[in-house]
Amino acid sequence: MFRVTRRYAFAASHRLHSGELSAEENRRLYGKCNNPHGHGHNYVVEVTVRGPLDGATGRAVDIAALDELVARDVVRPFDHRNLNREVAVFAGVVPTSENLGFEICRRLKRDWNQVFPGKWPKLEKIRIGETARNIFEVSADEIE
Repeated sequence: MFRVTRRYAFAASHRLHSGELSAEENRRLYGKCNNPHGHGHNYVVEVTVRGPLDGATGRAVDIAALDELVARDVVRPFDHRNLNREVAVFAGVVPTSENLGFEICRRLKRDWNQVFPGKWPKLEKIRIGETARNIFEVSADEIE
């Protein structure tokens, strides 16, 4: 069984602010990330898939197909966007990197079988680097 990880990047802005909390609670919890004007990140997203080696191709995954799926479902919809205002799911969900990872995984799983109709490869995990020190990871098996 092989694991293949591809790295992608996009730039986006967001504001961490929960409508369920008071203004003071939001400021205390999110600090500078609660800036009313938002702030941006150069996100690095790693998509890991697993599968057996295909004897005919010598590969575990069709990289071009994976690249197109990620470009269509992740990079193009998020790149140079204000996540709070321009990505519908974040109108009611705080666009933390945890929630961003959840949404990326959900989108990829939604279209996975159209691109990869067989048993393999399988989406294994999503890893997001928000900054050099803030890295978030979610297992695809944990997302419906």
